[in-house]
Amino acid sequence: MHALFSALPPMERGTVWLVGAGPGDPGLLTLHAANALQQADVVVHDALVNADCLSLARPGAVLEFAGKRGGKPSHKQRDISLRLVELARAGHRVLRLKGGDPFVFGRGGEEALTLVEHGIPFRIVPGITAGIGGLAYAGIPVTHREVNHAVTFLTGHDSSGLVPDRINWEGIAKGSPVIVIYMAMKHIGQIAANLVAGGRSPDEPVAFVCNAATSEQAVLETTLARAEADVAAACIEPPAIVVVGEVVRLRPSLDWIGALTAGRRLAPDPFGSRERKDPA
Repeated sequence: MHALFSALPPMERGTVWLVGAGPGDPGLLTLHAANALQQADVVVHDALVNADCLSLARPGAVLEFAGKRGGKPSHKQRDISLRLVELARAGHRVLRLKGGDPFVFGRGGEEALTLVEHGIPFRIVPGITAGIGGLAYAGIPVTHREVNHAVTFLTGHDSSGLVPDRINWEGIAKGSPVIVIYMAMKHIGQIAANLVAGGRSPDEPVAFVCNAATSEQAVLETTLARAEADVAAACIEPPAIVVVGEVVRLRPSLDWIGALTAGRRLAPDPFGSRERKDPA
């Protein structure tokens, strides 16, 4: 492992690396991410970055919190971007560490454009986004040949904090068998209503995966019709990833964490007596 790390690129002073930390479990960090943590002088991190990931920073590294959480006091995005410029110009090796992937609803593009504007060299390191990795930790695949050949990723709120009005809800409801929604809990009632109004069944399976890929992970399975009431009754809170579609029915068969830690007995045929086809 030491030889492998020695072959990875060094962080140069005066540069910024925009790095995805994955959905939570530090084991999901990429080698580039772990390498950056071992070299950075300053780690500017989001609220969703697991503390176990931050513990991998080299001794002496400065950890700066720059989290943005919906409905709570947060740093302004422009201030965060300019802080990266300031740190780089001071000659630091700067690691901008983001939960998930920096280019999937992570504002990584905005920060990178600010670096370009100010002539700061940078590197992009993708991470495992919660819409894939977080669902996998809940035993829910985003694609399954018996269910879907397409998936849509969307955000539950825009820059104003409201449900995006530029989304074609009817088109998504009718055209995407599986829908993965980030930052959706605050407006889940309206989102569910938009999908049902667009043609989705009120009985469509829905799952909320809270604190995905961490020791606090919790999963709520419900339907579009019951989603808002069930979330309120369960008293679950963000961060959460939401998935709508028949892939949720695979969880009784694929909840590998439940099987390993709680002795859950997995069902070999999640769709009951569905006729099997040659899996070639």
